[in-house]
Amino acid sequence: MDPWLIWLIIAAVLAVAEILTLTAALGMLSAAALVTAGFAAIGLPPPFQLVVYAVVATVTVLFVRPITLRHLLKPQTARFGVDALVGKAAYVVSEVTGSGGRVRIDGEEWTARAYDDTLVIPSGATVDVIEISGTTAFVYPRD
Repeated sequence: MDPWLIWLIIAAVLAVAEILTLTAALGMLSAAALVTAGFAAIGLPPPFQLVVYAVVATVTVLFVRPITLRHLLKPQTARFGVDALVGKAAYVVSEVTGSGGRVRIDGEEWTARAYDDTLVIPSGATVDVIEISGTTAFVYPRD
């Protein structure tokens, strides 16, 4: 069997293992094996293939993997859907109590309930959206 084919098989096995484990380390080793397969295909002798593999694997694991992990593990900065409405200001359209009411959030009317059941929030007040459950916004008056 040709050495480049062996390196290609090693790269494929490491890539599958990376997909199953999601560590980013096996993916870097797979990339190193793929690069080495290319060098083996152009006729580089086996001892030099091992050197190429060692150098590329070391460089990718030490330098590329930390960058990759930093981007993968970064928390999501943007909120979407109803999660984006939590924390926003809303305008009370009709009196909000613990049992019901209406508010306008970013131009849309929502059914609302007071976050504290004992509160009665009059029309025209500005409130903060504390939580959204289904189609109901739970609000609390601004101080």
